[in-house]
Parts: sequence; structure tokens; C-alpha cells
Amino acid sequence: METAGYLPALRRETAAFRGCLLGGDLGAPVEHCGSWTLYELAGHLGAGHRTAVSAVTARRPAHRSLAPPREPAALLRWFDERSAAVLDVLDADPAGPAWTFHPPRTVGFWQRRRCLETLVHRWDAQHALGADPTAFDPELAADGVAEVLDTLAPRQVAVGRAAAPRHAVGFEATDTGGSWTYGPGAPQAAVGGRAEDLLLMLWGRLPADAPGLVWKGDRRAADAVLRGPLVP
Repeated sequence: METAGYLPALRRETAAFRGCLLGGDLGAPVEHCGSWTLYELAGHLGAGHRTAVSAVTARRPAHRSLAPPREPAALLRWFDERSAAVLDVLDADPAGPAWTFHPPRTVGFWQRRRCLETLVHRWDAQHALGADPTAFDPELAADGVAEVLDTLAPRQVAVGRAAAPRHAVGFEATDTGGSWTYGPGAPQAAVGGRAEDLLLMLWGRLPADAPGLVWKGDRRAADAVLRGPLVP
């Protein structure tokens, strides 16, 4: 995906997430995020924005901050402040230097990371409130698949949260034509489907046997790779 598309998408996904906070039940459980409620999810997203701001401006991760306010109007203001700050700081040359937890060490890393993180958690928020989540932009979802496989999954291995894959698995987005391989050697299994469904599967929001995902090859080898965990 072209880097110029990240900030408009981040603004759009941030606005959609904010809409969930505006009058939404902050105590609603977020199904795929452990014991979190919508309140904790908002805190996580806002804290991630703060880390990105520090990564660009101070070239180091942000220090741990206090929990966000629980009163709905105050939480909304808190979230708006962090969203405005990250959008302002990331409106810069993507080739500019920044601290990152994985290459490249650039502003562009954070433009991509905050955009895709917000995309997935916007889906989480809408799902938590019982709404039918808004469809992902296919190109953005395809870039999300790429990010899991080129950044997040390797990071999980590097920090000891996951074992290195023993086999390769192939992924094909039938709506965008994108294809990727994760793991060593030729793929022993492959899965095809819409980029959105592939992304949601990689993030654990859809099961691997969800309708719309078509597998071929050795599913046991694929399941061992997908068990990862591939994302934080």
C-alpha cells in the first residue's frame, strides 16, 4: 500500500472507533482481547498512539502512563487528545527517523503500524457493541496481512513469544491478488480468501475454518504455524 494512504485511513478508522466510545457501553467485553472491556481497549489504543508520538519526537518508547479516566466524557477527551497528537506527529516524511521495535526505523513504520492497529481494534469495538463491523478497505486489509507476516510474527519469534515456524504457509487474497508466504521453504499448505478474512484470521478474530477461507495442502502443518502466536 502507498504510504500516502495511511494517514487518511488512520483518520477514518479513528473516527469510527471514537463513534463506538460516544454513547457506547464502556463495560462491554471485547471478545478477542482477553478480559478487556471497551474501556481497556480505548486505553490500549490511546497508549499506543502515545508510544508512536514519543518514538518519533524523542526516538524512544513512551514511559508508562496513568490509566485513562473512566468517566465517559473525560475518556473521550483523553482519546481525542492522543488521536490528535499522533495524527499531527505522523503527518511527516515517512522516511524520517524514529525509534521502532522492528525495521524500518522510520516514521513510515508508525504510519503503517498505528493505521493497521486502529483498523483491527475498530473492528473489535464494533463487534463488542453488537454491531456489524464496517468492511475493511481491501488494499488496507491486504497490507495488514503483509504486516503480520513481515513484522509482527517475526517480532513474536525474536522476543521469544513464539517458536520459529518449521514449515511454510501460503496466503492469497482473492480480492486484491496479493500473495505471501510465511515460514521456510515451499508452502506445505495455502489458504485463499478475501484480504479482510485473512487478516481477521491472522489476528485470531476468525477461525481458520471460517466460511470464505479455502485451504489446500497439509492443514496440520498450517495449524502448527498459525498457532504462533503471530500477533501480540
